[in-house]
This record gives sequence, C-alpha cells and structure tokens, in this order.
Amino acid sequence: MTDQVEKSSEQSAIEKARGIISSYRGPKIRIMEVCGTHTHEIFRQGIRSLLPEDIELISGPGCPVCVTPVSFIDEAVFLALEKGCTILTFGDLVRVPGSLLSLQTARGKGGRIQVVYSPLDAEVYAREHPEEQVVFLSVGFETTTPSSCIALEQAIDDNLDNFSLLCANKTMPAAYRALMNTTDAYLYPGHVCAISGLGDCRDMLALGMSGVVAGFTPAELLTALAVIVKKTQEGKPFLVNCYPRVVTEEGSPEARALVEKYMEPCDTRWRGIGVMEHSGLQLRDAYAAYDARKKYDLPKIEGKEARGCRCGEVLQGRIKPKDCPLFGKGCSPEHPVGACMVSSEGACSAFYLYQR
Repeated sequence: MTDQVEKSSEQSAIEKARGIISSYRGPKIRIMEVCGTHTHEIFRQGIRSLLPEDIELISGPGCPVCVTPVSFIDEAVFLALEKGCTILTFGDLVRVPGSLLSLQTARGKGGRIQVVYSPLDAEVYAREHPEEQVVFLSVGFETTTPSSCIALEQAIDDNLDNFSLLCANKTMPAAYRALMNTTDAYLYPGHVCAISGLGDCRDMLALGMSGVVAGFTPAELLTALAVIVKKTQEGKPFLVNCYPRVVTEEGSPEARALVEKYMEPCDTRWRGIGVMEHSGLQLRDAYAAYDARKKYDLPKIEGKEARGCRCGEVLQGRIKPKDCPLFGKGCSPEHPVGACMVSSEGACSAFYLYQR
C-alpha cells in the first residue's frame, strides 16, 4: 500500500511539473545542467523533448573526465612508459586522447594500465603487488575526492611505499563563478551538494545567481526544472533545494574534514576554461611521498588539444555538441577525438546517443 501511495504521489508531481514546463511562454530561460549525469538522465528520460522553445538547457562543465586537461593524460602516459609505473584508473579515462597517446594506446606499447572501480581497489592492488610502483589517477569533484583520501589513509596505515596519487581533483565553486554569465539558473549537482552542503550555492545567490539543487529521478528533475520556471518569473534571484532527502544545509562535514586533512587548494587548469585559482586540490607537503608528480619528479608537460576539437566550447556552454564539425563524423564514441565524447557523463556522448 505504501509503495502505491508513493508511486501515485510521484506521478502526480511529474504531471504537475510537466504542465508548468510545457505551458511556459515568455522570455527565454537558459538553464545550465552543471552535472554530466543530469545531462544524460534528462536525455534518457525524454525530458528535453518536453521543453518549449522558450526554455533552453545548456550542458556545463560537470563531467570530471571532460574537464581534465590533456596534459594530465600525457603525465599518466609518461609514468607508464617512461617510469614503468602501473597505472590504475577509472574506465572512462583509458580512452581519453592525450597529445599523442591515450592510456589505451600506451597499453598497446607495453604500459601497465588497469581499470579499477574505486581508489581502495588501487590501494589493495599496491599492497598485493609490492614489486610494482602503483599510481592511481585521482580525478573527480567533491563527490569522489574523499574516497581518494580514504585510499591514501589506508596506504599510510599499511606502510606502503609503492602507492601514489596523480591528482586532478577539482572543486565546483570557481566554475560556477566563471560561467554565471552564460545562464539564467544553475541546475546544481545533487551529489556534489551532498558533500559540500548549500554554502557554495548561497555564495552564488549573493552574487545574483539563481539555482536549484536537483536529484536524478524523473520526478526530481522535472520538479527542479518547474521550480526554476516558476521562480524565474518572480524576477529575483533564488535558491531552492529540491533534493532534501539527500542534500542538507551542512552537507557532509566528515567528508570535507577528511579531504582537508590530506589535500589543499591549488590553481589548476580546466579543459576549455583555463587555469582557475584555488579550483583544484593537491596533496599537502606532509604527504609528498604519495604525490606522483613529486615522487617521480615529473617534468612540466604542456598538453596539445586535437585539431578541430571544440570540447572546450561545449564545456563552457558556448556551443552545442552538434555545432562541432567533428561531431558524429571524425568523432564518435567508438573513435573519440575529445574527452566529451568518451566519458559516460560527457555532453557529446549524450547528444550522440540520444539526439543525433
């Protein structure tokens, strides 16, 4: 009986939100889905097809693999082929093109590249293979960074000297600020806000930027979009948490304290956006022995983007993926030219799968 009531309530919320969205007529409302998972779910659930012409969805920089610069892939390839390290990584990174090689092609040249499902899997691998120098590619936003810190903490407890992190971890506030002129409201990523809380969103509200924190079910996404439509018509900045079952005001202080213990802010490069101050995270000096860049004295590597690839403009919301001349021609999920076509959270892969 309870399940039936919940389903009925969810269906009612969906129908109400659909009515608000589909009936909107007025000044164009530009909404940026910061989160790559939101982009894919909105496509998969057919929500884009419900939108009238006056509501425009813009895909933003919320795919961690996509905003990781080419130079990071080059560093990982260098560690594999020149330093003989075993590279452990999430699967999406394996096929992302570097300046010359992807990790997949480096594997074909003898590099030891393995896919793991969590940073702790990498720590376990290092413990079980003491003869190998293991480097985990630590990529992600606020959501996944704590798990890298847990793996580091475990490696310290296990006294491992063959485990290190190559960090490309990023935090979202700088990106929110950098792109606020391209959109009227943000669809804030629910899983990031579950860690960070609502403080970053309130900072944006103080700057005049509107936004709604959204979950991932059809009802949650439609409700969030409907709230943006209704609140925008009131003519003043707003912030609404439409994901209260997961996101609280304070987020997860424990996860943030863990990250702060091992990492500190640094300037870092975002693909397409450039270097943004204090938008990245690096290991603190006390843990330099676990920092792959320091441990292996990595040279400065300047990555080179593939000619013709416009991933950077897609990530800024300046163009749609289909506006790139390579989209669906020279660039496809089977033969990606840019990271946005590789990642399961990439805007180009979403447009390719659902809207060609």
